[in-house]
Amino acid sequence: MNAKALIFAFLGGAIVGCGSALLFAPEKGEDIRKRLCRIIKKKGLKISDDEVDALVAELTGE
Repeated sequence: MNAKALIFAFLGGAIVGCGSALLFAPEKGEDIRKRLCRIIKKKGLKISDDEVDALVAELTGE
């Protein structure tokens, strides 16, 4: 297998993987943020919604 075919195979796999991740994502980002906030507050940490959004943005690299 030459290098060009290997690159195309990798890119094709990445595209299929991203597409399936978007189609089969269990929840919307907003719902996950709310759940994360509830879990953090249940553990006794005080955090605002803005801080949760900043944490999520930092973790996802936005």
